[in-house]
Amino acid sequence: MASLPPTPLPPKSSLPATLRRIFRLAAPYFRSEEKWRARGMLLAIVALNLGYVYVAVLANQWYGRFYDALQNKDAAVFWREIGVFGWIAFANIAVQVVKFYLTQLLQVRWRAWMTRSYLGRWMADKTFYHLELARYRDQAAQTPDNPDQRIQEDLQMFTDYTMKLSMGLLNAVVTLVSFVGILWGLSGAFDFTVGGSTYQLAGSMVWLALVYCIVGTVITHFIGRPLIGLNFRQQRFEADFRHHLVRVREYSEAIALDNGEPVERRQLDTRFGNVLRNYLQLIKQQKNLVGFTSFFGQAAVIFPFIVAAPRFFSGAIQLGQLMQISSAFGKVQDALSWFVDNYDSVAVWRATTDRLTSFDDAMRAHESARSEVSRVDANALHTDGLDLALPNGAPLLAKAAVDVRPGDTVLLQGPSGSGKSTLFRAFAGIWPFARGQVNVPGNAMFIPQRPYVPDGTLRDALAYPHPAADYSDDALKKALADALLPDLASRLDDSDAWSQKLSGGEQQRLAIARVLLKKPAWLFADEATSALDAEAESTLYKRLAATVHSAGGAMVSIAHRAAVADHHQQRWTLVPEAEGAPARYRLRIEGAPA
Repeated sequence: MASLPPTPLPPKSSLPATLRRIFRLAAPYFRSEEKWRARGMLLAIVALNLGYVYVAVLANQWYGRFYDALQNKDAAVFWREIGVFGWIAFANIAVQVVKFYLTQLLQVRWRAWMTRSYLGRWMADKTFYHLELARYRDQAAQTPDNPDQRIQEDLQMFTDYTMKLSMGLLNAVVTLVSFVGILWGLSGAFDFTVGGSTYQLAGSMVWLALVYCIVGTVITHFIGRPLIGLNFRQQRFEADFRHHLVRVREYSEAIALDNGEPVERRQLDTRFGNVLRNYLQLIKQQKNLVGFTSFFGQAAVIFPFIVAAPRFFSGAIQLGQLMQISSAFGKVQDALSWFVDNYDSVAVWRATTDRLTSFDDAMRAHESARSEVSRVDANALHTDGLDLALPNGAPLLAKAAVDVRPGDTVLLQGPSGSGKSTLFRAFAGIWPFARGQVNVPGNAMFIPQRPYVPDGTLRDALAYPHPAADYSDDALKKALADALLPDLASRLDDSDAWSQKLSGGEQQRLAIARVLLKKPAWLFADEATSALDAEAESTLYKRLAATVHSAGGAMVSIAHRAAVADHHQQRWTLVPEAEGAPARYRLRIEGAPA
């Protein structure tokens, strides 16, 4: 089973470049139609973070008074401070609850907006189709894999981690600014001798905290750096495994008929093996990171007591000041250690940002691309100088010129792989590897060999892509009966997975029923009856031809069966070109309108 080339790791980039990519992804929401609500909620969350730090400062001051009361055995101050603690605790709880609620609400609104935006861009102008085609180019490794995962999971992770980490960083900066002065005042001077001279270092605890955290940050980055690439690959491997599970379910009958379970099991085992191998590497790196950060955090608990103990035992400071030093050092150390404590989350955030950025870049490239086909709505089908190529750039058909007028019926034939369906895609305007001029009537329908049948009610599947409410029950039932599906007429409101319930022939007849229901003037049928018997095929082709001719149009079909030619006046044949020709095939036109 062929597989697509893997998506490579993103190129290494500097911190400013990474921050620019994050800003490019995040900024549109705060400039959107929801900008005032979004900005207001963000400002409220920032204010609550500042309030949370202010409450922490009050708590630090409370530590000094409370532990001094314990040391002095002052019951009156003790009980008064118990009451003060109640107010501080209440303020802390209130700030955290409101901050949590607003943060989650902003994340949900932000994710909803980004999801709608990405879905709109992905579904617009056939982008979803063209990105899949691009996966088969020579440069396919540069195209995004699993867009479903990027829209569903990566957007959720991006908004979650962006809020979590940005607010955490803001909290760390404000905490550092608020507590560094407190710690400086409580630290006292540190005397040391160098070369026989005595020097005094003011704010010693602040400098010790700074050195402690710089060393920890450098070591953390060295240990945790591989996590970025591992997280990027883990998201892709998980998506590949999930995608193949969906394909097995979608093609369950075909796999069962071919006894293909062992092959599919091996494919699933291979993909899950990739998931496990990468995850084990991820666990190994996380183990090393967790081991160091745990040691770093535990050492920080006892470190300020060891440094300040001599001053306490000498009587220079009381127990309350010692506890304040411990609390302030912990806050300063936590603030300076933000990168150490959040390195794993930063790695996931970076990987998610890279995946979304590459997806965004691919969609922007498609949006900025200009088709080389001049496509005009007309009263007849006409092409001039139409060149078709394969996704890898190899020329397929050169200078194709066709004319189909109302009342014509044309049969297109040729060897498999000669470009018959590709020519139809060019008529439909969805084939990006083409250039030339195409004039196509507006009231046209295309029937692919394997039609899409959505899950849901049968009436919705029959009316697709139009709303079922546009058609009466009588019209829906008549279309089914005319398409030789009378038994389904009583099941219009049944809801099911019709692509699995209906046979291949029934699905083709359902697609024909759509044509008979909507009565287009122009019809392009690609192997539309390949799964039907000869009698049903003949009956349905007669009805399709009558439908388009009554609407003043024409029909162009692709088919391999010789009997189909009886229902067409003209024949186009794709024949191989001689070696050295500008394309692999040329179009030979035979017959004339009756």
